[in-house]
Amino acid sequence: MAVQSITPAWMHEQITAEQYESWSEEQSAGIEIVDGMVVVSPSASKRHNRLARILANALDSAAGPDWNADTDFDVRLQDVPLHNRRPDVVVYRADTIDITPTRPEHVLLVVEVVSPGSETTDRIVKVEQYARAGIGFYWRVEQAATGIPLIYTYILDPATRTYRSREMFTGVITASAPFPVEIDLTRT
Repeated sequence: MAVQSITPAWMHEQITAEQYESWSEEQSAGIEIVDGMVVVSPSASKRHNRLARILANALDSAAGPDWNADTDFDVRLQDVPLHNRRPDVVVYRADTIDITPTRPEHVLLVVEVVSPGSETTDRIVKVEQYARAGIGFYWRVEQAATGIPLIYTYILDPATRTYRSREMFTGVITASAPFPVEIDLTRT
């Protein structure tokens, strides 16, 4: 006897921005939408969440009054087909805090903390998507086997809509762009 899996229709069909906006926060938690299709993300580890929180808090403090840094919300990269990503940390214009959806023109920097299972997406796919969307800065945090994170920073070349490698840090970030900030990630 064959076992039949029962999955909701929305897992097999493209969804629209209108459909997605009708979902509750609980329904949209832990997912991203790529080309209109739902992509389920596994739960992050405590270390992953801690790195994201430390980064968001430090970036929020350093960014000044015009920018906020937060975690766990969608950035709408395109409407048709629907394309929402949920970066680990987003630095966005403070005056857009109540505007939904957050769009690339609201965003200064996105940070992804790479975890097992997200390597290719965070290292290649999202880099291209964020660059095409015009987000000025991208940081990728690698959780190295030594326990000391490696941080790769990128800046957008607006002419080619691709990122150029900027700086790499081991454990402690001392970045000058998009604004001066020092973040110690060795205490995670």
